[in-house]
Amino acid sequence: MAQRPENFADSPPLPAYGEQDALSDVLQAIHLQGGDVRRHTDVVERYPAGTRSLHLVGAGRVRLDVEGEAPVELNHGDMALLARGDAHVVRPAPVADWVTGEFLVETVVAAPLLGVLPAAIVIRGDAGTAAWLPLSRDLLLSEVTRPEPGARVMVSRLLDLLFIRSLRTWAASGDAVHPGWLTAAMDPALGPALTAIHRDPGRDWPVDELARLTSLSRSAFAARFAESVGEPPGAYVQRRRLDHAARLLRSTGEPAGRIAARVGYASEAAFSRAFSRAYGSSPRAWRGAAGSGSMDR
Repeated sequence: MAQRPENFADSPPLPAYGEQDALSDVLQAIHLQGGDVRRHTDVVERYPAGTRSLHLVGAGRVRLDVEGEAPVELNHGDMALLARGDAHVVRPAPVADWVTGEFLVETVVAAPLLGVLPAAIVIRGDAGTAAWLPLSRDLLLSEVTRPEPGARVMVSRLLDLLFIRSLRTWAASGDAVHPGWLTAAMDPALGPALTAIHRDPGRDWPVDELARLTSLSRSAFAARFAESVGEPPGAYVQRRRLDHAARLLRSTGEPAGRIAARVGYASEAAFSRAFSRAYGSSPRAWRGAAGSGSMDR
């Protein structure tokens, strides 16, 4: 049977349950999507807080100034990923040509997950660990400067590729000193447990069951999880439940009681108390204040 054209751009289906790919599950959860791409030449560009972007230098040199951080110099072929969305300025030094790509995410879910990353992940074009960058850069520049049919989807996929590759490179660099989900997602032992939690946040996940997924003892799993993620398994599951509930409140019209059941709470009252502690207002009040938009830069 013939497929409709729009189906060709669909993301591939998730792997079978139990197959370890925690990083993909997190990126699916935040609805990562490459957005607009713009080319700049010899101009100062300012980006407000909330703009999740990457900057890829095609020629010359630029200076990246992030609020509260030391300036970073980017040379020809270098790239910086600002996944947290910190306010920043890009300045040619003194002349430069670079491409900026922006990302859309579901902010409610993405903010705490991407918050464990540094303000800027810098990938050097001449680094031996970034052999993938020149090819990706050339493909992106080609689609931006000489767009052909399918360019919009091609650019979006290339931005996704650069985002994921940057996370992998940073996690493998040894610079990931702070605990967080990415540390655990890159851990072969903890990956299956993180995958299970993110795929079914509403399920009751006893520590014993999560430990069995990792082939570790209960105590070894609990200690390793807390060290990698920065909090015990139970606390992490609770946060993922509430993050999922917040997304449902913002993106659907389901009653709060039904959402409470979907994310694993036995009563709406218990859900409301937990949600209020985490988000500072009741589910109904938070839904009213959040507005109708669910995807932000």
